[in-house]
Amino acid sequence: QFETHPLAPFLPPHARLLMLGSFPPQRKRWSMDFFYPNMQNDMWRIMGLLFYNDRHHFELKGEKRFNKEAIVKFCTEKGIALYDTAETVRRLKDNASDNHLEIVCPTNVEALLTQLPQCLAIATTGEKATNELIAQYHAPKPKIGEATTLQIGTRNLPLYRMPSTSRAYPLSIEKKAAYYHAMFHDLGMLP
Repeated sequence: QFETHPLAPFLPPHARLLMLGSFPPQRKRWSMDFFYPNMQNDMWRIMGLLFYNDRHHFELKGEKRFNKEAIVKFCTEKGIALYDTAETVRRLKDNASDNHLEIVCPTNVEALLTQLPQCLAIATTGEKATNELIAQYHAPKPKIGEATTLQIGTRNLPLYRMPSTSRAYPLSIEKKAAYYHAMFHDLGMLP
């Protein structure tokens, strides 16, 4: 059974960074109708730590969900575009693991970039997303926290390989945040 991506790409026109994951989890795991919706995913906690020194900044107090409106505003203001490397997938098991995700139709990243004229870099947020992009664009695979160059159409952009923000990835939130901090610092988006 195939699944088509349930969200439209989030592409603020002045975005400087395009962050690409693999594919959203099943809706039953969502706490909001936006990217990285699973409360077991630490993406928004990492962003809270980096930009507000508060891992709970994007959580709604007393509720088990993230604050979508605050996240959308944050990403728009900071110039962070969001999407995934797969448009259509097949889940080989009934879970959110990338290990059991078969990409049937990859995302046309070049088409996304035509809508992001100020984009300076791409970041993948996990192994599956990284593998998909380097296979499509015949680029060497960077180590976690490092970058390689992708040629996409007429543009040469750094591709940062970030650690997965899933709790299944065995690294503390502070160590993951350090990798993300280094990337945002390189891009001039954090001091």
